[in-house]
Amino acid sequence: MNFEALFRPKTMAVVGVSLTNDRHPANVIYNKNNLRYQAEVFAVNRRGGVFQGKTVYPSLGDIPRKVDLAVIVTRAELVPTIVRESIQAGASGAVIISGGFAESGRGDLQEELVSSAREADFPFIGPNCLGIYSPPYIDTLFIPPERIVRPDKGRVALVSQSGGLLVDQMVKFAAEGVGLSQAVSIGNKALVRECELLEYFARDPQTEVIAFYVEGFGRNEGREFVSLAARCPKPVIVLKSGKTPGGTRAISSHTASMAGDYDVFCAVLAQHGVVEAKNEFELISFCEALSCYSKPVEGRVAIITASGGHGALAADACLSHGLSVPALPEQDQQEIRQKVSPRLHEIASFRNPVDLTGSAVDDDFMGAAEVLSTKAGIDCVLLLLLPYVPGITSDLGARMSQIYRQEDKPLIAYVPHVERYRMFIEGFELNQIPVAHSIEGAVHMAEALRRQRSCSQRT
Repeated sequence: MNFEALFRPKTMAVVGVSLTNDRHPANVIYNKNNLRYQAEVFAVNRRGGVFQGKTVYPSLGDIPRKVDLAVIVTRAELVPTIVRESIQAGASGAVIISGGFAESGRGDLQEELVSSAREADFPFIGPNCLGIYSPPYIDTLFIPPERIVRPDKGRVALVSQSGGLLVDQMVKFAAEGVGLSQAVSIGNKALVRECELLEYFARDPQTEVIAFYVEGFGRNEGREFVSLAARCPKPVIVLKSGKTPGGTRAISSHTASMAGDYDVFCAVLAQHGVVEAKNEFELISFCEALSCYSKPVEGRVAIITASGGHGALAADACLSHGLSVPALPEQDQQEIRQKVSPRLHEIASFRNPVDLTGSAVDDDFMGAAEVLSTKAGIDCVLLLLLPYVPGITSDLGARMSQIYRQEDKPLIAYVPHVERYRMFIEGFELNQIPVAHSIEGAVHMAEALRRQRSCSQRT
């Protein structure tokens, strides 16, 4: 199946636009796309009419132009007929927002959709979903434009069975500065499932990292997914729910999925080198780190800090995640000592963590990072930047990125995420250096690079 019409349509019809209720989901989707996205949009309603001065067509077949994508937002019992009409009108795919299918006991309606689509080689997303966010082409998420938070354009594709979780992750991606290439809510995933989207995004030149929120798989589907993920040339991250009996029951009523045995699934992911995020915080950190660095690490971390307490917490976190914080040989310590200001010689610690103290200035951090980035025994540098240290400036992030470009050794920063310190964060983010808002988050990023090592070894 060709998914280009799903993600980059030139024309789109929204089926179900109401002439009397402007808050109807179809109207929200129509208005948003008509005013803010590139695809040309047409409104469809069985009764026809005029909406906002434009013709409302009774069916896709009445639209004077070929429509690439049909977005269907009607009662469930009408959807099979609309899908068949869309196929007959020459549409190349559909997003079915409507609910009321397998998740509510109408598996027969869902099977009818699948049968028609398969016969015509007609891809559709859903039903029971929010659909596709693919800037600048379309956005079928029926969230009013003034309420949706859009991450910057980036290199992570996010696929989720839950529309609500997808939107929530978009908010958090935006807050953490993680960019999205595209996002898809697949709901009941009656036809297009994780496997097909994994293959599509593996070929998509705008995507470098593929992340999934998974509730469950059909028979043998999980095995196929893991096999595809293991062969994918890009990092694949999976967040799975249904880890407990309560979560499994919730999944069944949400998207009619079978959660399966979580422990078995987890073990299979690890066996095939697929990166599993245990929770949403890991998901965001993993996406940010892997979208910045493709080079895997063994997990030997050097920590540079201006606070001994921060360094100790980071070292504990590293070790608890299976990373190592190797002590630096005396020769390396002397090398760093020669690079920093003489006033630090008696008060700083040059072991690992390297604690430069609150008296350090930009050049001291640069000197330590330059030395550590050349050491073969270190494969990732963690910089704990405390913006309230008086001697540092907002240029430090940009200057640090120059070291990464010279030495190609991953650098991860921790900076408290408050608006007052935004100028410090931007210096890193503008230069593709990942920045965590917590020490634990920074360690998660290093952990993602270590797990990516397993992924790179599998291919």
